[in-house]
Amino acid sequence: MIKKTNIRKKKKTIHAVSRGRMYVTATFNNTLATVTDEHGNTLCWGSTGKAGFSGSRKSTPYAATITVDKVIKEAKEFGIKNLEVYIKGPGPGRDAALRVLRGSGISLDLIADVTPIPHNGTRPRKKKHNR
Repeated sequence: MIKKTNIRKKKKTIHAVSRGRMYVTATFNNTLATVTDEHGNTLCWGSTGKAGFSGSRKSTPYAATITVDKVIKEAKEFGIKNLEVYIKGPGPGRDAALRVLRGSGISLDLIADVTPIPHNGTRPRKKKHNR
């Protein structure tokens, strides 16, 4: 007895998007880059791990350069010509990401730093008790 199964592959729909947003999150251990359309729907993304780096090499500016470059090439397939860039975090990938973006040929409409700043900080330690 042969059992038939219908396997449906999800079709990728290629959207023609000319304007988009890029979110770069640069932590001390990793760099993440996401390209969305104007409504916030993710088109493509990448991280230093997805680019093939592991361990302490993920936290280097070179790894961030390769990651952002791959994401931009993927975004160009969607037809993106203008980007708004939002950079978040204190990591070493911040400046490297901007250098790649400037040399990519995509016009940058906006570059914004959206790093969260604590207004009051964390709760301080309790005072030491001297005897």
